[in-house]
Amino acid sequence: MPRRERVMRMSVELPLWRALTGYRVLTTLYAIGLCATAYDHFVRPWIAVGYYAVLVVWTLATLPRVANAASCTRGFLAADLTVALTGILLTPLADNHERIAGGGPTLPSIWTAGAVLAYALKGGWRWAAVASTAVAAANLVERGGPARDTVHNVILVWVAAIAIGYVVEVARASERTLARALEIEAATRERERLARDIHDGVLQVLAMVQRRGADLGGEAAELGRLAGEQEAALRTLVSGGLLPVSRVSEDAADGAVVRAVEEPYDGEPDGPVDLRPLLARHAGARTGLAEPGAPVELPGPAARELAAAVGAALDNVRRHAGTGARAWILVEDEPDEIVVTVRDDGPGIPEGRLAQAEGEGRLGVAQSIRGRLRDLGGSAELISVPGQGTEVELKVPKGALRAPGEAERR
Repeated sequence: MPRRERVMRMSVELPLWRALTGYRVLTTLYAIGLCATAYDHFVRPWIAVGYYAVLVVWTLATLPRVANAASCTRGFLAADLTVALTGILLTPLADNHERIAGGGPTLPSIWTAGAVLAYALKGGWRWAAVASTAVAAANLVERGGPARDTVHNVILVWVAAIAIGYVVEVARASERTLARALEIEAATRERERLARDIHDGVLQVLAMVQRRGADLGGEAAELGRLAGEQEAALRTLVSGGLLPVSRVSEDAADGAVVRAVEEPYDGEPDGPVDLRPLLARHAGARTGLAEPGAPVELPGPAARELAAAVGAALDNVRRHAGTGARAWILVEDEPDEIVVTVRDDGPGIPEGRLAQAEGEGRLGVAQSIRGRLRDLGGSAELISVPGQGTEVELKVPKGALRAPGEAERR
């Protein structure tokens, strides 16, 4: 059956790349505006005009390069920083000395910070420190010495770039941690789901073969013994073995990516389904069913999971309460929740038996019943008094009702 693959992209740095794109365009316009207002003061205005022509073409042509980390290659970063440094070093040739000594702006002005920030977003604080140092050296050469305003601007760019680079590194580490946590959660849920399915089918068949083989004797007894060994091995596997994760995280150009591979139900509708026919399949000579007169509608997957939990409870009755035990299913459609109760008149469950069974890998109650209800946002309560039978109460709050697996998809 075809699988559906959803890709969830988690990125803190992607908005920073978008902001950098806008910053480069705006600061290009700002630098040109500064030049226009002080055009008469330039001793060689044609140098400034030529540089700004190159700056505009370069900025517009390289906008895709600053869209994400993958496009922003090392070669581009080196060329981009070269454009900024060239503009700084050309400033003494284009502008007059008095303006420069008085703290006048360089030709690229604050556009230079965009080149440094690109280093910070791409490589973190270390790359930002290298680019900031190069810009600082170019500014000192342009001014001819460490003037107060120059040192102030250099330190400001240096600190800001390093801080942003450090934040980006922390964000990337957090994204990887979150992606790994989602992997573990998905693997756990997938293991629980497979454990329920295996318990409802394969394990019970193997247990039946073991019992019947022991009763028949002969070659059938050997077959039963082998079935018992496989049952024990399979229980160990599903209770603690490793299963393939349903999500795979990876580092991408614009953030961590988590791919969720979902198995749709076998062609069954996901719309509202009446719970009563699903439970009626479990009714029989020794199993009674009491239900409301009106439909008890649930989302398709949720109704099937709830019916499967009821089936698992009845399987426990047949296996542990004896062939003569009777069971009753009671369905209650309350205003705030749906309650399905399974009662039997068997001998009950000895104290501590459930914990012991779970330790042995017998997951009938832990996964097939409680696990299913937990995935639905509900709860399963088991009450048993030795000699007075067992009652399993399954509650699903309507406000929290969701299809299996929807919790981790949000």
